[in-house]
Formats: sequence, structure tokens, C-alpha cells
Amino acid sequence: MTATTSPSRVSALTGLRAVAALLVVGTHAAFATGKLTHGYVGAIYARLEVGVAIFFVLTGFLLFRPWVRAAAGGSAEPDLRRYARHRIRRIVPGYTVTVLVVFALYTVFTPGPNPGQSWYGLLRYLTFTQIYTDDYLITLLHTGLSQMWSLAVEVSFYAVLPGLAYLLLRVVCRGQWQPRRALAALTALAAITPLWLVVVSTTELLPNSAGMWLPAHIAWFAGGMALAVLEAIGARCHGTAAIGLAIVLYLAVSTPVCGTVLGHDPASAPVTKSLLYAAIGTLAVAPVALGSAGWYERLLSRRSLVWLGEISYEIFLLHVPIMAVTTYLVLRWPLFTGSLPVLIAATLALTIPAAWTLHGHTVSRAPAPAAPEAAQTEHDPDVRLSLSAPH
Repeated sequence: MTATTSPSRVSALTGLRAVAALLVVGTHAAFATGKLTHGYVGAIYARLEVGVAIFFVLTGFLLFRPWVRAAAGGSAEPDLRRYARHRIRRIVPGYTVTVLVVFALYTVFTPGPNPGQSWYGLLRYLTFTQIYTDDYLITLLHTGLSQMWSLAVEVSFYAVLPGLAYLLLRVVCRGQWQPRRALAALTALAAITPLWLVVVSTTELLPNSAGMWLPAHIAWFAGGMALAVLEAIGARCHGTAAIGLAIVLYLAVSTPVCGTVLGHDPASAPVTKSLLYAAIGTLAVAPVALGSAGWYERLLSRRSLVWLGEISYEIFLLHVPIMAVTTYLVLRWPLFTGSLPVLIAATLALTIPAAWTLHGHTVSRAPAPAAPEAAQTEHDPDVRLSLSAPH
């Protein structure tokens, strides 16, 4: 099995990150302008949060792939120190700068109640532990960093991935390359999500914020991990069929059966929504991950999308506080009013330059790795993509 990836495929995966980031910006802008309560159209805006699921599927695919390739090719597994160093180097600098700047900003910018704005809140955000509490929304939510819950989940996945890889590819597969057994194990892993959500929504065994923790989203990562296994056995996915089905599922997940913006939903709603998000995210990534060239890959490889994809992490980090400042100080709109397209355009106009600046100072100027590792990073497009895509 070869470990090569075409430059166009890498570009498409990077472009997909831009799409996911823009979806997240869109749903937050729809919330700020009060559009989420506009019936079915409002629900469609709300479900733009599926961009997070796309990010998680990409993470599962890109980071699990080296272990899959090692198992399929009988080569050495990824070095854990190198893995940890790359994850820290890519995630932590930009995140730390953003958290510190936002906490400083919100000492003078106070648009409303902000329970996370405290020294204790700063400590919890800097350590990616803010979601591990009861009543998160009223105790530790920082209104300028509300999107960071997903980074806390992301970091927890980074921490458990080596152990999951060992369990799935060494223990379950008995030290041999058995892709069918690995896929069956990944299906079982994904089943943790609905079980976890049922426990959270129907019992008091867990804090009410447990619906934000990794088990509640492990199915999304498992979708990407399954794509890594499927890639290794030469599977393909037709772009038109995958994206067509993803659109149908998106329209379905926007219906009341998957929950409403105002709440009071049945216990089945979060389970249905999460599983549909996993399917949509996996379908969005599959045609590119499995190397099925076509219109979808060409679309995602457009230079503008690839450029935005390179700074998608920084856009994700910065867009919420910039959107708040834009709404209150630039546009001077009360919350839940205003034009959705105008807010998106104004937010991106300010966020993109700031994101590019942050990217240049926290990635381009990161300490250079040792020479052999630098050479591998330079010539291996998969390594370059995984380094630049913490999602």
C-alpha cells in the first residue's frame, strides 16, 4: 500500500476545512441576528453547525490514518512524542493568544452577562477544561469564546487516539491487518454516542454538560476513522451520490424530529441529530478522503477556498469575539436583530485579516522541527495537512 496523496486531493481537503469554518460562522451569525426562530428556514440556519461535525470527521480521518497505514503495511506506528509535539504546536499557540486577548477585551467590552469572565474561567479555558462542569451555560460559558467547547472535545480526542488505535488495530484485530474487524470495532465505537446521549437526556447520572463531552461526539470522529480504513482497502465514493445524500440528510435534520431551537424536544431528538450529523460529515469528507476525483474535488480545490482553508482554524478561533464587537460597536444592532448577510460579510471582512495575522505568527514562526522530520513534513502532503488542520 502506498502512502502518497495527490496535491489536488490535499487542496480539496484544505478547501473543505474552509467550507466547514464558513458554516460555523453562518450559524453563529444567524443566532446573533435572530434568524434561528424563523420556522424551517431558521432550523436550516441552525443546522449549519454541522460544520463542526465535518471538522471532527476530518480529524478522525487525518489523525487515525498513520496508524491504519502502519497496520496495513506492517510498518512502525507513529511516534507518540512526535504526534504530541505536532498537536501542541498547532493548537496551543493560536488558542492561547486568542483566549488571553479575548479575556483582556472583555474587561472593557461588556455587552451582557458573561459568567466565564473570571480568573477561574481563564484557568479553565487555558486548560481546555471549561466544559467539564455542571450548569456550564451559567457557570463557565464565556460569550466571546462560546465556540471553544469543540476544541475541548478535539483535545480530548487527541489524548485518547493513540489508545484507541492500539485497541482497534492491535487488540481487536489481534495484531494483524483485518479491515473488516476494524470497521466492526469502529461501528461499536460510534454506538457510544447514542447510548451516552440517552443517559444524559433521561437520567441524572452525569452533569448536564456531559452532552458536550467526547463520548457525545465520538461517532463523528469514528466516521473519519472508518474512512481511513476504507481508503487503505481501496474503497471509492462517488461525489455526486455522496453530496446528494448529504443534502437530503441535512434537510431531514432540519425538521422538528431532530429538535427545535426553542427546546422541549423528545429524548430521541439529540440522538437522531447527532447520528445524522455524523452521516452528513462523513459523506462530505468521503469523496475526497477516498480519492474519488471529480467536480467535488475540483470545487474544493479552488484557490480561494484553499487559501481560506489554510487559516480556517484561526477563523474559527477569532470569529465569535469579532462578530460580537461588530454587532455591538460597528453596526450597533441590538441582539437578535439586523441583516444576516451583512453581519456575515462584516464579520469575515474583519476576521480574515486577523486570522491571517494570527496564523503567520503562531504557525509560520513556530519552532522548526529536526531535520529529518522537516524533510518528511515538506514532502508528505498528508503530514502538511494534518499539521495545519486541528479543526
